[in-house]
Amino acid sequence: MARVFIKSKIHKATVTQTDLEYEGSITLDTRLMEAADIAPYEQVHVLNLNNGNRLETYAIKGKPHSGVVCLNGAAARHAEKGDLIIVLTYQSFPDAPPAGYEPTVVSVTAKNRIVKVKGGK
Repeated sequence: MARVFIKSKIHKATVTQTDLEYEGSITLDTRLMEAADIAPYEQVHVLNLNNGNRLETYAIKGKPHSGVVCLNGAAARHAEKGDLIIVLTYQSFPDAPPAGYEPTVVSVTAKNRIVKVKGGK
């Protein structure tokens, strides 16, 4: 039986904008995606620390060094500019992760600048 474990997370990112008219997804600064090992169009879960909303969507590349964290389409209804969110990805293993496995955790400032990356083993 396969089990699903956290692969990576961007912790306490600040929503910089929402765009209801866009077709869907979450736009993330490309540097955040790279640090958290999130591929373009990869499924992500978004947890809103301000209102408790949780949603599933996919990531798209934003401009590098822009700090952009934008919820698009229907996801835009789940957050407001300034909300703090956690962006999670997951990985399946046949039974358990390999010995020494550790998810990648990307900590950011209020302007979504990377201050620390840990794990990723």
